[in-house]
Amino acid sequence: MQLRWARGDKMWLGVLLTLLLCSSLDGQENFFTINSIRMESLPDWTVQNGQNLTLQCIVDVSTTSQVKPQHLVEFYKDDELIYNVSSMENTESIFIPQARVYDSGMYKCTVTLNRKKKPTQEYQVSVRGVPSPRVTLDKREAIEGGVVMVNCSVPEEKAPIHFTVEKLELDTKNVKQKREKTSRDQNFVTLEFPVEEQDHVLIFRCQARITFGIRTEISESTRSDLVTVRESFSSPKFHISPTGLITEGDQLHVQCFVQVTHQPYEFPEIIIQKDKTIVANSRHSNGADYAVMAMMEHNGNYTCKVESSRISKVISIMVNITELFSKPKLETSSTRLDQGESLNLSCSILGAPPANFTIRKGDTIVSHSQNFSKIASGWDSGTYTCTAGIGKVVKKSNMVRIDVCEMLSKPRISLDARSEVIKGQTIEVSCQSISGTSPIFYQLLKANKVLESCNKSSNDPAVFKDNATKDVEYQCIADNCHSHTKMFSEVLRVKVVAPVDEVQISILLSEVVESGTDMVLRCFVNEGSAPITYRFYREKEGKPFHQVTLNDTQAFWRKPQATKDQEGQYYCTAFNRVSHPKSFPQSRKLTVRVVLASWKKGLIAVVVIGVIIAALVVGAKCYLLRKAEARQRPVEMSRPAAPLLNSNNEKMLDPSSETNSHYGYNDDVGNHAMKPVNENKEPLNLDVEYTEVEVSSAEPHRALGTKGTETLYSEIRKADCDFMENRSSRTEGSLDGT
Repeated sequence: MQLRWARGDKMWLGVLLTLLLCSSLDGQENFFTINSIRMESLPDWTVQNGQNLTLQCIVDVSTTSQVKPQHLVEFYKDDELIYNVSSMENTESIFIPQARVYDSGMYKCTVTLNRKKKPTQEYQVSVRGVPSPRVTLDKREAIEGGVVMVNCSVPEEKAPIHFTVEKLELDTKNVKQKREKTSRDQNFVTLEFPVEEQDHVLIFRCQARITFGIRTEISESTRSDLVTVRESFSSPKFHISPTGLITEGDQLHVQCFVQVTHQPYEFPEIIIQKDKTIVANSRHSNGADYAVMAMMEHNGNYTCKVESSRISKVISIMVNITELFSKPKLETSSTRLDQGESLNLSCSILGAPPANFTIRKGDTIVSHSQNFSKIASGWDSGTYTCTAGIGKVVKKSNMVRIDVCEMLSKPRISLDARSEVIKGQTIEVSCQSISGTSPIFYQLLKANKVLESCNKSSNDPAVFKDNATKDVEYQCIADNCHSHTKMFSEVLRVKVVAPVDEVQISILLSEVVESGTDMVLRCFVNEGSAPITYRFYREKEGKPFHQVTLNDTQAFWRKPQATKDQEGQYYCTAFNRVSHPKSFPQSRKLTVRVVLASWKKGLIAVVVIGVIIAALVVGAKCYLLRKAEARQRPVEMSRPAAPLLNSNNEKMLDPSSETNSHYGYNDDVGNHAMKPVNENKEPLNLDVEYTEVEVSSAEPHRALGTKGTETLYSEIRKADCDFMENRSSRTEGSLDGT
């Protein structure tokens, strides 16, 4: 911003007066205060672009001194310091000549006096309008395909400025091209405009737009000088020969050329197209040429394009050619033949004009006539065409595809297994027809049901995978394009070996076996291919006590007349030839108990019961004897004591002992001995012995006045053993005092 400050020489005069005043003061203290501060704009706060503007800062200061104090005045725009001055005047100003849009903004001023600072409020200054931009061109005459450089500027303003430049045709005044660009560092832009084919006299129009805050100012549009455009080359032109009617066989000549209006740096490229196919082109002359013998396929629309780096001119023309004869048609009775059938081909032209015919298979001629016949073989498959010629005109027919199908040989079925097939193992079944036309369609039957299908594009074998679980039969079916029915292979029988699965052990009848009866253990498997080896083990024994190999899923071990020694835990293992040798399947453990036979238990029970009954009978008998003896004891107790033996060994009876004998008692030296009683009243043959016994008279009731030892004799009778036993029992019964 260019500021012109109204200071003058009075500022220096003020400084000198202040110094003189300060020197005249006798150290008296002065007091100052800022009463008010404000701003004014001349002529107004809103001015037109290019108009002069003056901003004033008006200060009202009070002081106790006779001399006005010096204060600092500062001017700010958008909070940035733009001017400051020390003054003793009440009004200071800044001058903005020819205000522009970039001078718009928020202004304020501040006054600083004796460390006191006071600002004004902010004032909005608006500058309306943008100067008209200047437009300059790098040339006044341009050539098609060239460019025009357009410079648009606003020298009075500062960036950023947004420019809009338009390209117009003078006659139509239509905007042909419009470009916009914002210059952020400079107050101008330079833009490039291409000169196109239809441009004749051009003008360019420029407009500037400046944005500040939320306001946007737009300038008037400024037009440039005129630009005259010259052609670099003329529009292309066609020349077709022969003129008039063109018939097939004529020499067709298509030419395209242009007229170059000035000496170019290089010739433009000329391209001739039929539909979208380029048939001729040129880069080193002003024309392109396409020559060919006319055929019906040359009918159509031809286009000529002339192109330089920036210019492209196009022209089109339709070429019509009259057909000499129609395109030949190749026909066959059938496109699919079995080997050995007749192959017939016929070539014809609509209207049947005389022509030369040739029938080809691929590039090989197979016939020079309209018709071709032979017995088909596999080598005759292929694509056939025919050509027909009249004069120089030769036409090619449609293509016919012939497929000769060779019958398939009987498919072979095989199993890819080096050893036995184990249950659960994936096997590969191959099916192959050695001869026959491919593609071949194979099907694999498993137990007469289709398991899988596949197509083979060659005679390589078809491989099918399956998971074998049991003995099964496989068969292959092969089919191809031949009309013969499907070919079946032989039946492949696959034997599947199943490893032993889930070994179990059981005992017939019951796990409790009676001694003397047969103990039968059964070891069996859920599944397994024969032969199977069974081993029976007893717990804690490393070797089997029984082993057998059978073609059965179960095995038995029999122990006749089992004893207590057969008690224990048993288990078994089973394996066949495909079982893993380190992990033979093993059954659970079976606990077997051996008990006495029922008849032995009955015999023991009978014996025990008999013993109990005998004991009861003896007890009852003894009880009855004790009762009888108890009744006889009072009689015997009343008998006199036994007398001494006389010389004839006769017993001297005491009256008291006779009395006691009625009760079955005998008083022998103070002891009561049981006297046997013959319940049958039969006389007992007894041998009597006498034993001398010394008894002390300790009992007062037995010897009231007698002291010393008395000699008594005990009578001992001899009897048979049975009687003595009974007597002994009764004697024992009498000792308890009953």
